[in-house]
Amino acid sequence: MRRPIKRYYSPSRFSARERVARKTLPQNYVPVFIFIAVVGTLIPITLLLTKLVRPSNPHREKLLPYECGIDPVDRARGRYTVRYYIVAILFVVFDVETIFLFPWAVKFKAFGLFGLLEMLIFLGILIVGYIWIWQKGALEWV
Repeated sequence: MRRPIKRYYSPSRFSARERVARKTLPQNYVPVFIFIAVVGTLIPITLLLTKLVRPSNPHREKLLPYECGIDPVDRARGRYTVRYYIVAILFVVFDVETIFLFPWAVKFKAFGLFGLLEMLIFLGILIVGYIWIWQKGALEWV
């Protein structure tokens, strides 16, 4: 005769309503739902209160875009040169590449000579790329 498997809790220990409640709403999410409900009510309330309190008197000067005290004279959608985008992309590339130096510096002793040689190769490739970009004139702003 087989012995029944002992469970941590017996299904008959809870009533049918408690079992349904346990399956439908995990207790750990109750604070999240309360937070969502509070935020969902506070956002419209604050927007409505600010609309009721603020003065509404728009005129031509208030509707103009503010540009550091200078009157706007041209379109806001001006064209930029390609050089601007090239410099921006190069900055991002070299910035991301230097991020790889920080974890290496933290684990420098654990990597030993192999890690040092690997990082020297990495930095060599990075410096060669930088020199090539410099010779091409991509870093000249004007």
